[in-house]
Amino acid sequence: MNYLNENIESLHKKLKDGEITADQLTQDTLKGIKELEPKLNAMITVVDDAKPAQNLDLSNELAGIPIAIKDNIITNGIKTTAASHILYNYMPVYDATVISKLKDAQMTIVGKANMDEFAMGSSSENSYYGAPKNPWDLTRVTGGSSGGSAAAVASGEVVAALGSDTGGSVRQPAAFNGIFGIKPTYGRVSRWGLIAFASSLDQIGVMTKRAADSAKILNVIAGADEHDSTVSEKEVPDFTAAIGKDVKGLHVAVPEEYFGEGVEPAVKDLINEQIKVLEDNGAIINKVQLPHTKYVVPDYYIIASSEASSNLQRYDGIRYGYRAKDAKNLLDVYVKSRSEAFGDEVKRRIMLGTFALSAGSYDRFFRQAAKVRTLICEDFDKIFAENDVIVGPTTPTPAFKIDSSIKDPLKMYANDILTISANMAGIPAASVPAGLVDGMPVGFQIMAKRFDESSIFQVADFIERQNKFYEKTPTGLED
Repeated sequence: MNYLNENIESLHKKLKDGEITADQLTQDTLKGIKELEPKLNAMITVVDDAKPAQNLDLSNELAGIPIAIKDNIITNGIKTTAASHILYNYMPVYDATVISKLKDAQMTIVGKANMDEFAMGSSSENSYYGAPKNPWDLTRVTGGSSGGSAAAVASGEVVAALGSDTGGSVRQPAAFNGIFGIKPTYGRVSRWGLIAFASSLDQIGVMTKRAADSAKILNVIAGADEHDSTVSEKEVPDFTAAIGKDVKGLHVAVPEEYFGEGVEPAVKDLINEQIKVLEDNGAIINKVQLPHTKYVVPDYYIIASSEASSNLQRYDGIRYGYRAKDAKNLLDVYVKSRSEAFGDEVKRRIMLGTFALSAGSYDRFFRQAAKVRTLICEDFDKIFAENDVIVGPTTPTPAFKIDSSIKDPLKMYANDILTISANMAGIPAASVPAGLVDGMPVGFQIMAKRFDESSIFQVADFIERQNKFYEKTPTGLED
């Protein structure tokens, strides 16, 4: 089974027509993963004994379809590490809500995907298990923090994967790997069972080669959940209804700030070509400003690190996970376990967050950051009062070389400048492939007002149908 030439619709047809059984599909998937993993390192755990659900209901298009899960989403009986040494042996005894919903839809979980430790990073190089490799060029990063999920889909290991997005962690790797990835509205999908990084920003998303496939999966995982009080009870529309529509009359906002310094000229040119395609097909293009964009990176890292500092207190070497062996007292257990088992980036963010929340710094940093976040939200509200979507590049550059930026945290943080705003405002956003720059994929980002994922699917699917990027095959796996 070569997933590079398949989507959920084609796989479903093969299952329904009897061309392949669900057992064969699962085994073919596991075989493909085993063949590619020595090159990619996209998976932390492969579920070697994965089996499809019994008595498949093939009236359901997702039944029997294999899927990979980012390793910070809890899976009952399947090791879940968040790519951290501190959770190296954690075996959950329950499923995250999204996993329960996927199982109800009879999808087959075949692996837990590699990522930045606790989702903290923009390249997946912060993984305790080593960096995954980009299937377009094995010397380049996959992006982060959902880099393993993106590489698994782009390489054809699986047709779909779940990721999580705190500041661009679905969209940025989707852009770097030439696939579609969507971060839904904050509150559209339950976070119960997602290992927390920054609770007011985290959101589970979907990654596939085609926008229509993500729409089908989002239909299943979205919706209210009694376990998560932050989930909206809004009715979930059929997102696939937006697939196949044109863009005539759609108001499309293009922020000047998303084409500023730091965005490579070739990336700007490619994104402008996609905007011209929308305009030529009847979309109304409006130049706009998002004046507080210049503050989003420092604002995000204060808020996200503060929430991470609080959330990661639970990893103390007492209840589960890694425990230092030579501790002589209780304080030793805490300090040594955390010092030995957390990676450098996680420690950096815990320290930054703890400082921002301290009595002497709270008013100067965290409180001010919260106020700036409100201004960022107001910027988007003003634009969406007159526009349907906002578009621009997903990242300033294509994927960079492994080890080229990991030692410069500020440079790494700047990679998220175009994606962070959507998390700060809680709006849905996605990346769809725009084309290639120097042989590497570039993403076209689409944002919409809260709970209007349908407009994103409409535009993304239209762009897909024009450039047909999904027909391209990653070049890094050819030799």
